[in-house]
Amino acid sequence: MSGKLHPIRGEGAPDFKPIAPDRLLDGAPMTETRLDYERDGTTYVGEWAADVGAWRVHYDEWEFCHVLEGVCELTPDGGAPQRYTAGDSFVIEPGFSGVWRVVEPMRKRFVVRIG
Repeated sequence: MSGKLHPIRGEGAPDFKPIAPDRLLDGAPMTETRLDYERDGTTYVGEWAADVGAWRVHYDEWEFCHVLEGVCELTPDGGAPQRYTAGDSFVIEPGFSGVWRVVEPMRKRFVVRIG
């Protein structure tokens, strides 16, 4: 494999974590992150999955998401819920605060850019 080409298949080592109790609003969701690519501590690419539940989020980073399966809703503080299902893509910009709710167990591919 060329050093300039990196397939993203969700095959990185799994990292399982619960949602931190101080952010948790509903349920007891576990998350699974599989990192397939990292560059310079500023760019991360892989797959992420989560069980049903809801929690508070605040983004300092930029993230592109593509939902592979399941359903989630993101509700910005003071705004209306936005629902995403398999096949949908979206971007979260730095400064977003609100609630991430997994309605049906979901899996997504992501690109995170810090800084």
